[in-house]
Amino acid sequence: MGRSIPYGYRIEDGKAVVDKEQAARIREFFNAYISGMALTVAAETAGLKLHHGCAGRMLRNKRYLGDAYYPAIIDKEIFDKAEAKRIEKARSLGRIRELNDQKTPECGTRFKMPKVIDIFADPFKQAEYAYSLIESEVEVSGGIK
Repeated sequence: MGRSIPYGYRIEDGKAVVDKEQAARIREFFNAYISGMALTVAAETAGLKLHHGCAGRMLRNKRYLGDAYYPAIIDKEIFDKAEAKRIEKARSLGRIRELNDQKTPECGTRFKMPKVIDIFADPFKQAEYAYSLIESEVEVSGGIK
């Protein structure tokens, strides 16, 4: 195993169950953040001692929505509101940049290789020979040089 159980759950008889006290803190944290509080302030308000990064990961933890193993603690509406608020704050602070349609740069060189004729018993000699056959054609605007 080796993985830790997310805050808000405990294991009973091999199954994850909701820890009611911790789940209440998680809900309070989500609601405080949605109301406009900063991550660490929202966490402190909910009685959680979290650093900024841990609080952010908690907001993005989809296990709180429930899955095959973990029962739901947060409903999708609250989760989505918190995610929208997180993105809104990140965008206002310039932490999200929109990617323009950037074309993948094209390689300015084409390669060709004639048929391998000589065969060597030594694999290093064979590789050296094969690499020596590679010819490159450098493309310049308007054609090949």
